[in-house]
Amino acid sequence: MSTFRQLAAVAIGVAAMAIAPAVLAREITHAMGVTDVPDNPQRVIVLTNEGTEALLAVGITPVGAVKSFLGDPWYDHIAADMADVTVVGEESALNLEAIAALQPDLIIGNKTRQEKVYEQLSAIAPTVMAERLRGDWKINMALYTDAAGKGAEGAAALAAFDARAAKLGEEAGALLDEQISLVRFMSGMTRIYYNDTFAGLILKQIGFHRPPAQDNPTFADDVGKERIPDFAGDRMFYFVYETGDGAGDSQAADWTADPLWQNLDVVKAGKAYMVPDAIWNTAGGIIAANLMLDDVERFYELPSTR
Repeated sequence: MSTFRQLAAVAIGVAAMAIAPAVLAREITHAMGVTDVPDNPQRVIVLTNEGTEALLAVGITPVGAVKSFLGDPWYDHIAADMADVTVVGEESALNLEAIAALQPDLIIGNKTRQEKVYEQLSAIAPTVMAERLRGDWKINMALYTDAAGKGAEGAAALAAFDARAAKLGEEAGALLDEQISLVRFMSGMTRIYYNDTFAGLILKQIGFHRPPAQDNPTFADDVGKERIPDFAGDRMFYFVYETGDGAGDSQAADWTADPLWQNLDVVKAGKAYMVPDAIWNTAGGIIAANLMLDDVERFYELPSTR
């Protein structure tokens, strides 16, 4: 038997012995089917970074969650609220035994990351999964909070964000005509981020435009330095995925020292801004979304919409 199957078997065995049957009160339709969930779950495990923020925003502290992509183990902006939460692996590398040991009454995940282990998770507790990630954080939050019995609170939080984004657009006025470029540096890789991204969709919602080379409905492109001219815009926001080994920072330093980068009008104008990867990309949830609006207000010197 493979190590993975052994681990799954252990996890399911622990769940069968340790978890009392939950009172299932509602049906939730999700990416993997229809699942009966408790009406008021008390021990929720969440398996995506954006899902963690969705729960925190409606007052739910999960008993377990996957590690943040950046941080030890949580992003700085949620660390205080996650002090007593158990790490249950990473989005694409779950610890099924740890999940079962927490005796959850609801598991929230995402098909993009955990489709292959859905059956194992469902054997531990009712499991609800959103369809995909990328720019779907609002759709996913509505599902996650509904499954957790906080649908009304989730809808209110999303409505408040929408109102804030609309107000920011009003405050920006003619600045909305500016074209905004999005670039990300990682270990050995540089990407142009398009519209089907966390930051791309938020900028579009506010009302900003993208440079023609980036006004693309898809996710992103891995690019070489010959594509640096496509970074052009009236303003550029770039973020660096640095995990602690220096590789992300090294990639950014190499590219930003390149003559093609230095010759960009947006760079020469001092309007190329480094912003936190966790906020503009990796966390991907409503808490980060509001912090991103804070950043936009700051860089554009706009009144706070908080």
